[in-house]
Amino acid sequence: MQVSVRRLALYPLGVARSGQINAALLNPRARLWSPSTRTLFSETGVWEKDYKTETRRRVEEWWHPRIMSSNRKKFYVLSMFPYPSGRLHMGHVRVYTISDTIGHFQRMRGHQVLNPMGWDAFGLPAENAAIERGLDPEEWTKSNIQSMREQLDSLGLCFNWDREVTTCLPDYYRWTQYLFIKLFEAGLAYQKEAVVNWDPVDQTVLADEQVDENGRSWRSGALVEQKLLTQWFIKTTNYAKPLLDALEDLPEWYGVKAMQGNWIGECTGCYFDFKLKVDGEDTGETLSAYSSSPETVFGAAYLAILPSHRLLHGSSSVRSALEKVFQPGRDSLTKVTACNLFTGHEVPLVISHKEAFDGYLDTVIGIPDCSVEDLSVAKALNLRWTTVLKSAEDGTQTLINSEEFSGLTREQAFDSITQKAREQKIGGHLTSSKLRDWLISRQRYWGTPIPVVHCGSCGPVAVPEEQLPVTLPKLPSLKGKGASPLEAAHDWVNCKCPRCKGPARRETDTMDTFVDSAWYYFRYTDPHNPDRPFERRLADHWLPVDVYIGGKEHAVMHLYYARFLCHFCKDQGLVAHREPFWKLLVQGLIKGQTFKQADSGQYLKREEIDFSGTRYLNLQGVTWEKMSKSKHNGLDPQEVVQQYGVDTVRLYILYAAPPEQDILWNVKTDALPGVLRWQSRLWQLVTKLRGARQLGDVPSPSLLKKKELAETKKIWENKNYAIQEVTSHFTEDFLFNAAISRLMGLTNTLSQFLWLSSIKDNPFTLFWSIFIQCCSPVFPPGPLPGLCQVKNPLSPLLQRGGDVLQQFWPTVDPEYLKVPDLVELSVLINNKACGTVNVPQQVSKDPERVQQFIVESPFGQKLLGERSIKRAILSPRTALINFLIDE
Repeated sequence: MQVSVRRLALYPLGVARSGQINAALLNPRARLWSPSTRTLFSETGVWEKDYKTETRRRVEEWWHPRIMSSNRKKFYVLSMFPYPSGRLHMGHVRVYTISDTIGHFQRMRGHQVLNPMGWDAFGLPAENAAIERGLDPEEWTKSNIQSMREQLDSLGLCFNWDREVTTCLPDYYRWTQYLFIKLFEAGLAYQKEAVVNWDPVDQTVLADEQVDENGRSWRSGALVEQKLLTQWFIKTTNYAKPLLDALEDLPEWYGVKAMQGNWIGECTGCYFDFKLKVDGEDTGETLSAYSSSPETVFGAAYLAILPSHRLLHGSSSVRSALEKVFQPGRDSLTKVTACNLFTGHEVPLVISHKEAFDGYLDTVIGIPDCSVEDLSVAKALNLRWTTVLKSAEDGTQTLINSEEFSGLTREQAFDSITQKAREQKIGGHLTSSKLRDWLISRQRYWGTPIPVVHCGSCGPVAVPEEQLPVTLPKLPSLKGKGASPLEAAHDWVNCKCPRCKGPARRETDTMDTFVDSAWYYFRYTDPHNPDRPFERRLADHWLPVDVYIGGKEHAVMHLYYARFLCHFCKDQGLVAHREPFWKLLVQGLIKGQTFKQADSGQYLKREEIDFSGTRYLNLQGVTWEKMSKSKHNGLDPQEVVQQYGVDTVRLYILYAAPPEQDILWNVKTDALPGVLRWQSRLWQLVTKLRGARQLGDVPSPSLLKKKELAETKKIWENKNYAIQEVTSHFTEDFLFNAAISRLMGLTNTLSQFLWLSSIKDNPFTLFWSIFIQCCSPVFPPGPLPGLCQVKNPLSPLLQRGGDVLQQFWPTVDPEYLKVPDLVELSVLINNKACGTVNVPQQVSKDPERVQQFIVESPFGQKLLGERSIKRAILSPRTALINFLIDE
């Protein structure tokens, strides 16, 4: 177990001073503190009855040193690493509070928790900031990292800082380059001319996903231009079908699985490779064309490209042949032919009259047998083709004139033809028309250099592994305009070819930062390995990530790329797991109020508005938007923490809304005052309990009356119900706000039965320590020291001065589980309400057990009977199950 020395500097109360650290902190097997352990109040021996701001601050300082990791069964909780902008924002505080809470809880459950942190440190913002300030982007980035680390430390977050990764350091991007070379060697990284999105302000290429619906750059806001450039791509389309199918085996991701599935699309077709010829002469051009019916590929009549295709606009050797016959607005038959590398057949190339095909396609195979439109084009151009489908009386279609595939049904031929094409490496990978390959080239300096050299004799050659990393050269200045800034580094650009030793030039494009973040979860498992990106044994131990936490804005691109790279690493034998993340928890935004002037649209500061005067009436509207400096609605986390305290802010973030919902930050709402009231009430409750337990004359439980003993059963029931509910919220639905509400309810129970606290050896007083254990993942319960230093401690845990964060999570008493508490569950069939069923509490959260219970019940037998159930959806939020059945 690692202890962060940097964090020990925060502990002013004698727990860790002059380099001396308590043995329990250094020994992962130490389960309890020794009786001599110093506590917050050991210096004065006085319990502060009033819960003041200063008291809260000192309690937080006392608890923070005790937040630590331990060596137990693995649990990997990962929050998306930040870009080092220099300042934390409230969104950072929210996501890292969530991961920290889950980490504490899982440690108490007996797990060895990996909760790492690092920096997504390459990218355009740092380069632009360096240009504006005349700085080196590396210096700017490292300075920001230092600042943000100090801010994270001040929040008392329990990260494994010994596993810190920084993507802009050579010891990290060396392995990004290594993985790129693996992709290159597998034929999955390639270079081609392409019409790309060009940001005229930032002077760089943008992926399609980085352009908004109005055609503007996601970062600069500039109108994006179309430009023809030679770019590097990664052939993610080869993995489309496996990535789509693998979603079925993952738990629900709060709608993100559907977003991923929609992003990929229906994988019902594939690409085939063609060689282009002009007047019978091979041009050296290879073209991939899509077919939605690959089983009929032997019936191809032509290849069609769009008028915007690169062949018509680039430096292609067939450009002149195409330009001579192209007539806008009509299908143009050219003298260029395309040889299908799978069938060996040659077909003519046609320039379509269309401006777009389905999805992102720009090249398609025309097959008249399976498309009325393709048939019309073929007839209009007097083309010949082979009929490949034969229909039986029962409607079944089989293949003819398709070599060894003749006689197969279309379904059989689909599988056989695509499989053989994959084996021959000339296409056949199932994908959708909606998906493009991943464009990773960026014409910027501050990114991972692409480890390729261009040789006049050998073509593009990968840099040998022993020569990695290809480090960025130092540049005297960054202009940020025109070609890649790396072009100016002549000594760096001009090099020798690793293969023939002749003159060559380095690739001057750098990689999209999404490449860096596509594998960082691997590096955390083995962050200091100098010999490989990660040791398989360690990656196999930690993966998959048990809970991955981050913003929903990354639910498509980043998740898709990260999943792709994990699938690829599995196929390379680098790791055993195909999917990198098991559960995904997306968190909403923290929004602030914005005030916009009606006439100018200008954002105003709150203090600039006279709410009683005409300026208030001239507002366009008062809305809640994502916090930003430009909208004057941001909050500095350090100022908020200084005003309210770390634990109060932490509680508020968890209590204000479920993680996936937005929080509208308004300190006047019930959430923040409610949290403060609860903290204060709990403190006062402990103050009263201390007084009761320190009485000299402690009565025996045998003196209790029957009625009083019967009432104590309520404590037992409340305790077990709370453990059950809070555990479920921490493991299943992550409703931390509901868990905190349940703990607040327990405070009422504690207050109601406070009189029992003075009873000697009362077994139900253990409820106090269990209550504090349940609170500890949410916030270190400050009153615990007040329960330790009494003459008659409540439990062995408190008697020994035990660290609650070192204790095992409490479990429900077996006797409680025998009581069949029932939950009334609403039953829907195909979204229509059909009635309710009482389901045992113990099975109410398990979808499979609930489905089985209902199907086997008389209610289920009557309504479902022998009907085929396609899917049963158990709501994580309400007592409801929806059966989807065939009508």
